[in-house]
Amino acid sequence: MADSTPVRVRFAPSPTGKLHVGGARTAIYNWAFARANHGTFILRIDDTDPTRSTEENTQVILRAMRWLGLDWDEGPGVGGDYGPYKQTDRMQLYRDAAQRLWDEGKAYPCFCTPEKLAADKKAAEERHDPFQGYQRTCRNIPPEEAKARIAAGEPYTLRIKVPLDRGDVIVHDAVHGDVTFNAKELDDFIIFRSDGTPTYNFATVVDDAMMGITHVIRGDDHLSNTPRQVMVYEALGAPVPTFAHISMILGPDGKKLSKRHGATSVEEYRDAGYLSDAFVNYLALLGWSLDGETTIVPRDVLAREFSLDHVSKNPSTFDPKKLDAINQAYLMAMDDRTFSTQVLIPQLVSAGLETDGALAHDDAWYDLLSSILKPRTTVAPDVIGKARFLYEGDSVTFDEKSVKKNLEREGAHDALVAAREALAAIPADSWKAATIDAALEPLPEKVGSNKRKFYGSVRVAECGNQVSPPLGESLELLGRDCVLARLDRALPMAN
Repeated sequence: MADSTPVRVRFAPSPTGKLHVGGARTAIYNWAFARANHGTFILRIDDTDPTRSTEENTQVILRAMRWLGLDWDEGPGVGGDYGPYKQTDRMQLYRDAAQRLWDEGKAYPCFCTPEKLAADKKAAEERHDPFQGYQRTCRNIPPEEAKARIAAGEPYTLRIKVPLDRGDVIVHDAVHGDVTFNAKELDDFIIFRSDGTPTYNFATVVDDAMMGITHVIRGDDHLSNTPRQVMVYEALGAPVPTFAHISMILGPDGKKLSKRHGATSVEEYRDAGYLSDAFVNYLALLGWSLDGETTIVPRDVLAREFSLDHVSKNPSTFDPKKLDAINQAYLMAMDDRTFSTQVLIPQLVSAGLETDGALAHDDAWYDLLSSILKPRTTVAPDVIGKARFLYEGDSVTFDEKSVKKNLEREGAHDALVAAREALAAIPADSWKAATIDAALEPLPEKVGSNKRKFYGSVRVAECGNQVSPPLGESLELLGRDCVLARLDRALPMAN
């Protein structure tokens, strides 16, 4: 592949289910490689499996790609000069390509039944034949005889003629280096089934060749397919693209990532409250690095700096804790207003605590809440539980253990009385966290209590729990009247 050839890459998922983590990483690498090389990123839907491919799954994949922010230059909803971009709409192209190979003597019809193939394979095994693939039984059937048998209605497949004198197939892989396959181990594999549908190894090569794909970046589970695909490229007279087979993703137990390890689909992580930028950042690091040290790689940096020579050939381990840390870092990098509009308010609305379009407070209120929740948020839904006490009016829900430890203790009543007296003395127009903190600060010593016990009593009375955001800001957000009402309600419970 000439270096001057404009880069064209594709992500070609099969719509047989949701977009999973491994597929998403493959899509990210293709997108980033295209962007870094000012190339073209193509999305193609490989839906030739009629029993499992559905339009519903196609839409699930498209939604996941849009959430990931992986904009494609050609493909569904975008169009392009090399469409259609769904394999089911390209069947005539496969038939035409197969017919051309047949006409050129590079492919031939095979009439062997499954029983015949099984018997031949068993015989090859019994005689310890080093070649145990298809025995090329039909390779030299005269064309006229083949046509007559087809005309008579005899079922057949179409097989490619692997040149008998073909030397080793050397795949120049951008990740693994040169990988050599012995061509003598390749049989004349099927390119069209008896039901008139193309095989994967044929259809994908026809598509990649016709779409001018220069680099095929995919999982290394496809590496074993590559020599057969090279045979198809050569038969078609098409240039062989550069291959880059990326390693698999493992779970924490060292086995291939699967549902037993937890969430595996992109939509599950979206619904769990991860940011798409953080998720893309994390997946990109599963097998690629900027410099071996940098963990936070913003999307624009990834799109500018991604290169295949920084992709590792070793498997990567999916670490949920590292994903959480990266997501938290992205949240912390937001200013309070952005956190309010993109994380806090949407979550409060989804939980029914706020009404979209008719918010209960002004921007400053949400921004203050954002400032205290942001450092305590790993994923977006975390804010719901931490903010709920602000929406319970005068009757906050009490945590029983917190009440027992902080209100039903000796001295708790005196603490609440002192707190109420000090807070009631603050004018409404001075009701700010700093003023509140200043009013409470001397009280533990005044009532003969240590700070932990004193503030624990006030915190539970106001927030319902001994674990809450900073007290001064929490009381400012609750408002003066609500704070005093909650103290009045808690006093009878205090010892």
